[in-house]
Amino acid sequence: SLYVSEYFSQSAQKLSFYSWYGNAKLFHFHVPEDTVLLRWLLQASRGKGPECTSMEITVHFRHGAPPVINPLGTRFPANATVRPSYSISITLGSAVQNTTFVNVTTPAAGDWFIAAHLPEAAGRIEVKGFSTPCPYMFQADMFVLRLTDMPVLEPGVPMPHTVVSPAKPLHVKVFVPKHAAGMRFQLSSCVTSERRACTVRVLLGSITLPQSFQRSLTCTGSINCSLALESPPWEKWLQIVVESLGTANASVSVEMLASFTVCRPGSTSSFLNFISLNQSQAGARPGAAGSSAPAAGEAPRNTSGQRSSCLQSQPVVREDLDVVSVRYRLLNGPSVPVSSLSPTLLLLNLNTGMDSGGSLVVSLLLNKTSVSLANATVAACVSAASPVLSLNATQNCSTAFSQGYPLSVSTSSAEAMLIVLYPQTDDWFLSLQLLCPKGQGECGSGEAKVTVFAYLTPCFNDCGPYGQCSLLRRHGYLYAGCSCKAGWGGWSCTDDTKAQTVGTQNLATLLLTLSNLMFLPAIAVAVYRYYLVEASVYTYTMFFSTFYHACDQPGVAVMCIMDYDTLQYCDFLGSVVSIWVTILCMARLKKILKYVLFVLGTLLIAMSLQLDRRGVWNMMGPCLFALLIMVTAWVHHGAKRRHCYPSSWKRWVFYLLPGITLAFIAISVYAFMETNENYYYTHSIWHVLVACSVAFLLPPRDKHKKPWAWSQKLTCRYQICQNDREELYAVT
Repeated sequence: SLYVSEYFSQSAQKLSFYSWYGNAKLFHFHVPEDTVLLRWLLQASRGKGPECTSMEITVHFRHGAPPVINPLGTRFPANATVRPSYSISITLGSAVQNTTFVNVTTPAAGDWFIAAHLPEAAGRIEVKGFSTPCPYMFQADMFVLRLTDMPVLEPGVPMPHTVVSPAKPLHVKVFVPKHAAGMRFQLSSCVTSERRACTVRVLLGSITLPQSFQRSLTCTGSINCSLALESPPWEKWLQIVVESLGTANASVSVEMLASFTVCRPGSTSSFLNFISLNQSQAGARPGAAGSSAPAAGEAPRNTSGQRSSCLQSQPVVREDLDVVSVRYRLLNGPSVPVSSLSPTLLLLNLNTGMDSGGSLVVSLLLNKTSVSLANATVAACVSAASPVLSLNATQNCSTAFSQGYPLSVSTSSAEAMLIVLYPQTDDWFLSLQLLCPKGQGECGSGEAKVTVFAYLTPCFNDCGPYGQCSLLRRHGYLYAGCSCKAGWGGWSCTDDTKAQTVGTQNLATLLLTLSNLMFLPAIAVAVYRYYLVEASVYTYTMFFSTFYHACDQPGVAVMCIMDYDTLQYCDFLGSVVSIWVTILCMARLKKILKYVLFVLGTLLIAMSLQLDRRGVWNMMGPCLFALLIMVTAWVHHGAKRRHCYPSSWKRWVFYLLPGITLAFIAISVYAFMETNENYYYTHSIWHVLVACSVAFLLPPRDKHKKPWAWSQKLTCRYQICQNDREELYAVT
């Protein structure tokens, strides 16, 4: 046999601490057909700085779809099917780099996914630029060993083969046709080269993760041994591995035979389905009055054909709506007839390669008036690759190499729903059959009407009122995840274990919005001291900060007067410009120079915020530059007056020192104390402290300007104008 090795690699990704599925870094690979060995090379590394500590990286594997993970231990939505993913842990201790190998023999061909993440996030809100997080990198490479000339076992034809040695197993494959109800594999004439009784082990099927349903058969001696499989995967190649368990130098000769039991489906003809589809979409066409096509909901059924066939196939149309959004429509109407004679089968096509990143929802509704037997139950199974053709009361829903998902409806419970999270790329089948407690004879020829709704959605229920459905991308592959808020958690934001109450949400909104009213004293002081431009900036900041936080709330207490991004930008701009104009006002510059710096600084701040809105230097840069201007101006004033500036000790003790202290406390709270849990009151404290510090730091008004005298300003009378200039001319 000729083996070919292939190597596939993807670029490394920076890992994140886990808080929702978007933090997990996804790797997508495609394993070719006839692969006999798959080896993953997992490389993890971290930085060398002092902030880098030992860390545990969790890596999840899955075949056919992204792995469904739950690192936080939250609850999944009701009716959702959850099977734990296969995962390993990689520890980065004293070593900067870790290399791990994972081997999979006879892997299933198709899509394979790897998801990696760090432990749970601490929830602390870090200001970008204040601290340097440690970079943890992860890269996954894939090596495959593929057999180029794998022998094909033809159904019904005995095939003699030789296993050269235990170290070199025999690989063959057989193609499973469509509508195969069962498969029987038989091994006979097992003889060693030493003419002794041989012992071999036969492995049927491929390995899939997280669960593998590979079947094993051990044959001893020359007697025939066989294995029967129910519902093998349709229209797929099935790998068969024969391993010798004898001595190392002895070869083994065997003869293999594969046979299939084919199920003959009974359904309406494709021509009638095509006519029905056209009529349902565009109505009856001219000249089609004599057509014998049935109306929607009146599927023609032949009773004799139904008895002789092993399943009744219902035509289903796949309708693509959007990215990872599909609706399945039954041509004969949403109501499906279900009998006890043979199962009713619906095909749900999810094999495009772009459907595994959402949630498959199947809903059943029983028409109670259509069931004549009160104790009858409609059993249903949703399975991938091959349908379940033998439904019974136990509802095992298992096929040859997979485990399906059971559903049932009855007169006592007429509704049932199933949610398959990240369904694997394949053909999915929905099988329905009427069951009676005393067997098929009790049901007779009766039937039940079941309304079927099936669709693929990016996020189930659009993540609910406390979540946001986000479309994620890894190269060309798209998948969806829910980002929860207001303390809610879970895959679809349905876990209310840590959820905030409505009262807490209202309190958070009131604190974050009403705390901005503390700018009113600063505005009043600025107006009283004739700093009208500064007062306008504070008013702007107060307004947009109030309505930005009213729109930024995660719960139900939300009010947005304009686009969220616009409110956020205006809030950040007002905050930085307020600090800029306050420090420049304290510098006591000439008016023309001060206003030029006001405008020029505002334009530069607006530009920097557009480049990086959350960068720490967008705030620290203008602050430091304004402080440099203020210190330079104060030194100039002090040198000119030959004493300290400001000269009054009262100004320092009662205004400047309290204002500076409040500003430093506000910066400490903003940079080091805010978390997701305490954000609503720590950020409110930031609002109060900043507004109060502005009121303390504003300098007194110019000496030549008198306080506002409203009675003099509003009355209409002649006034004597006083010239403050010094008369310098000489009298002769």
